[in-house]
Amino acid sequence: MKKILSVLLVLVMLASTAVLFGSCSSSDDFKVGFICLHDEKSTYDLNFLEAADRAKEALGLKDEQVIIMKNIPETNACYEAAKSLVDEGCDVIFANSFGHENFMIQAAKEFPEVQFCHATGTKAHTEGLDNYQNAFASIYEGRYLAGVAAGLKLNEMIEAGEFTAEEAKMGYVGAFTYAEVISGYTSFYLGAKSVCPTVTMDVQFTGSWYDAIAEKDAANALINADCKLISQHADSMGAPSACEEAGVPNVSYNGSTVATCENTFIVSSKIDWTPYLKLMIENTQNGKDIPDDWCGTLETGSVVLTDVNTKAAAEGTQAKIDEVKAALKNGDVHVFDIDTFTVNGEKITSHKADVDDHGDYAPDTEVIKDGYFAESEFRSAPYFDLKIDGIKLLNEKM
Repeated sequence: MKKILSVLLVLVMLASTAVLFGSCSSSDDFKVGFICLHDEKSTYDLNFLEAADRAKEALGLKDEQVIIMKNIPETNACYEAAKSLVDEGCDVIFANSFGHENFMIQAAKEFPEVQFCHATGTKAHTEGLDNYQNAFASIYEGRYLAGVAAGLKLNEMIEAGEFTAEEAKMGYVGAFTYAEVISGYTSFYLGAKSVCPTVTMDVQFTGSWYDAIAEKDAANALINADCKLISQHADSMGAPSACEEAGVPNVSYNGSTVATCENTFIVSSKIDWTPYLKLMIENTQNGKDIPDDWCGTLETGSVVLTDVNTKAAAEGTQAKIDEVKAALKNGDVHVFDIDTFTVNGEKITSHKADVDDHGDYAPDTEVIKDGYFAESEFRSAPYFDLKIDGIKLLNEKM
């Protein structure tokens, strides 16, 4: 009997150790599938692929347990890819592009025994499916911090006599006039404005998430229009390479471009999807619910900035980023503080946004609270849709 009790005690101790160190036991037949819009050439998709690899390593999954399908367009090909991953035995399937959503929902309804998770989507909390979830992050906070770095660079160039304060104009290459892009360029602008009050910004849209030629052409057009610094919400190296060739400072997105743009790259914000992918996989393995609509934050490590490139950035940039980041975390600063911007010269004190996605694009939720626009608090995916003063849209593509 004593021998049996000793064995049981050892087993309990081992189990406790596994819990203590966050170990997640997985059977060899567990599989996770990923559906990506593009491949490694897209900075957007590369960011997901790198996060998937980090999650795999952290959870001790084998190569054969992770199946990745790349270059899957926002068409029925997404549903077919999801179905193929189900056939290959995947227990949870993740898709990374906004236009994948309806096809993921179709697959979720057909295969209720499989979990389906989707980045940037809007319908999980209205569809009410037990096996379909959305996820995003408060990347507008990261873009705001990157904007602070941009504003400091403008100040440095003004002080050096390169142009006057009134000539401090930035350019921004955007994909579409979706709320996600509007939220991104507005938060970037407000971050710059917080340290460089005279800044203005022109936005040029490409009508594509990934088009290296169009993005480079858009950046060059903005540079030729006398923009002193360029940023972007687009997925190729088009804009950063245009900046490096022209010697114009650049704030990138989804990862550092310092290796090829060492003279102009300042900093980049991005979503680190590793925390969510680990949660998604572990909860599936352990039979736990995955949050219907999960939003990562600075606190969860989901919103991050790359290292500041001191060769291109203004002196003191990292210290200022750290200061503002702390203020964002403790609530002393809100990105969309209604005292920091106007729309057509008027302060916004009330605004309804289309939060509950029923396909009618009808405003349904009051999003101004406690003196700020509460982005990503009522739904993870962005819904900021205001066109604020100081930002000029040169063209609009839906």
